[in-house]
Amino acid sequence: MLKLFRATAILEGISYLALFGITMPLKYWAEIPGPNKLVGYAHGALFIAFITLTILVGYEKKWGIKKLLIFGVASLLPFATFYVEGKYLRPEKVD
Repeated sequence: MLKLFRATAILEGISYLALFGITMPLKYWAEIPGPNKLVGYAHGALFIAFITLTILVGYEKKWGIKKLLIFGVASLLPFATFYVEGKYLRPEKVD
């Protein structure tokens, strides 16, 4: 499940950056709304998967509330899922 969580963290971060860095400017500056809707759906699904996997892996690994909150906040900040993937989810760093 850890591999899936790592992949989800990376994909969630990429979708977040694509949404705000590419598709939102297309929607509001170039008046091309289609990509924003598709990437928005994908990002929403990945966000829910990331939060769900945070809870499941946290329960499995017996993480404390502090680590769970770090992952929760990371899901809301650009680039933060890349940080937590590198700091907490690498196989040699998982408790």
